[in-house]
Amino acid sequence: ERTRDGLSNCFSSPFVNSGSNKVTMSTQQDLNTKMNSLLATYQVHYQNLRAIHWNIKGPNFFELHLKYEELYTRTQVIIDDLAERILTLGITPLHRFEDYLKNSKLEENPTIHDGKEGMTYILKAQETILGLEREILAVSDELGDEGTNSMMSDL
Repeated sequence: ERTRDGLSNCFSSPFVNSGSNKVTMSTQQDLNTKMNSLLATYQVHYQNLRAIHWNIKGPNFFELHLKYEELYTRTQVIIDDLAERILTLGITPLHRFEDYLKNSKLEENPTIHDGKEGMTYILKAQETILGLEREILAVSDELGDEGTNSMMSDL
């Protein structure tokens, strides 16, 4: 049998637990919840970045406009990779805006025109996202989920 990523799946689980055999269902559920929360957080972050990109004004407009585009483009790729990983884990990725807003660790921004305010948002958002990625890294390590663990390390 082949999994979504094309690898042979000899086990009932999408990963092998190389650690303790005392992994509980609640730990797996915790990972599933955190993965969808990270997806929702990235979705809200993506839209916030797009809004800053569209609405930025001021003396550094051209540099910031390009930087925000670079950031939202990278975020779009991460969102797709996360959704694919969630599917590989056998769960359904969140896909409704209502669910994104409910499960995101970030909130929608008001309209931001100022470059410094936009950069402040990015720094705070990255701190929030990194914290959630670290939580997922710890849980995926406990579960022996090397695919998710590797993904979190690479983000």
